[in-house]
Amino acid sequence: MTDAPAPGARPAISRAELVALLAMLAATIAFSIDAMLPVLPDIAGALTPDDPNRAQLVIAAFVLGMGVGTLLAGPLSDAYGRHAVAVGGALVYTSAALYCVVAPSIEALLAARLAQGLGAAGPRVVALAITRDLFSGRQMARIVSFVMTVFALVPVIAPTMGAAIAWAFGWRAIFLSFAVFSVVSVAWLLLRQPETLPPDHRRPFRPHEIWEGITEIARSRQVMLSILVQTLIFSLLFTALMNAQPIFDQTYGLQASFPLWFGGIAAVSASASVINAMIVVRLGMRRVVLTALGALFALSAAFLALQFVLPIGSRPVFAAYLVWQTAVFLMAGFGIGNMNAIAMEPMGHMAGMAAAIISAAATVFGVVLAAPASLMFDGTPVPATASVALATALAWSLTRRLEDGGD
Repeated sequence: MTDAPAPGARPAISRAELVALLAMLAATIAFSIDAMLPVLPDIAGALTPDDPNRAQLVIAAFVLGMGVGTLLAGPLSDAYGRHAVAVGGALVYTSAALYCVVAPSIEALLAARLAQGLGAAGPRVVALAITRDLFSGRQMARIVSFVMTVFALVPVIAPTMGAAIAWAFGWRAIFLSFAVFSVVSVAWLLLRQPETLPPDHRRPFRPHEIWEGITEIARSRQVMLSILVQTLIFSLLFTALMNAQPIFDQTYGLQASFPLWFGGIAAVSASASVINAMIVVRLGMRRVVLTALGALFALSAAFLALQFVLPIGSRPVFAAYLVWQTAVFLMAGFGIGNMNAIAMEPMGHMAGMAAAIISAAATVFGVVLAAPASLMFDGTPVPATASVALATALAWSLTRRLEDGGD
């Protein structure tokens, strides 16, 4: 691998603008999730007052659609080009967002959010594909780091933006902001960045190749174990994420200040990628993940016990909850990237296809595992804490079974 841009595919815009563009495309996912968190009570009150926990499924439905969409967006972008998939995904995403504005029931809203997730996979995959088209080696790693630095700011500001839009125009207006965000980002792509995949470099879309890739992955013990661990890490992340707003609101009465608390947690958690980059070469991916999982399990067990000793609404328990929630997000920062790298190691001959399959499987099954824990919310952090502790223990046990060669 060289450090120069790939032959014949130099960026037509400045590097700073390119980074901002790619970050905006990738941020479609984070914005679509985090901006919804402050308005979950409004959605529950309007569409599912008898079972308010169902409102949390607007997060799960989106993530589920995004996971499935990722499986298709990668091969489609290789067959039809980056621009075509970005535009197609944006059309699906925007259409679904506009329907969310008028969705008459929680079932209709969930179906539209599922479609939104499917569409959002297009810009997400295209952002990664364009980066690889234009750069390789250390330059690619550097661009990805810049993109992720900008991307990490989205969870810090998105809840505040969502709350502000809902306060001014009502919660349904947030979906209009999603549509505007998507149109602006894809228009920016089309106007400023030429297509990066020439027609002679494209590969026909063959559904049977996806099945062959799934079959090969299923035969690899290392890859399957890595996918299982990633799935469990995603499940504990989604569990904490979907329960965050109800806990701040119903348990601690902090609905108004929730965006600020969540933004602070996200800002601290963003340090995981920086710390991981500093230690992973020396310690190895497997050891870093084992250490992070072990620490989170110990913290989860202690926090769970504390909730049975002290009043759940007390300040010490609230402080412990903040530490625990931050630790969950930090664990995801340490775990997802490293486990993905371990899973990808034996898949170099089918890297693109393997990345799509691994990401789709871990995301989809992760949200499937997280959804029941969210529906069990009882006004306390207990169900979420217990679910995270269980997922963490299982993930730690499976990570121990990975071969050292995974590093």
